[in-house]
Amino acid sequence: MKSIYLKEYKAIIDALVAERKKAGITQTELAHKLGKPQSFISKTENKERRLDIVEFFHICRAIEKNGVEILQAAGIC
Repeated sequence: MKSIYLKEYKAIIDALVAERKKAGITQTELAHKLGKPQSFISKTENKERRLDIVEFFHICRAIEKNGVEILQAAGIC
């Protein structure tokens, strides 16, 4: 089974999306901060593409959130 289908992966992405929204940052704004197209954020948040750990922490930094706290909120650690 690919990691994109694991319940833990879904929990991480859901927590990351919630934190982005809580920060009041749109997908377009986040994409601009990362130098990526908006479709990168959309496909990641819709679980159409796999987010690696480095990308995860780049997103956390861009939304000014602590990645470890997001993982804890997702029940990962």
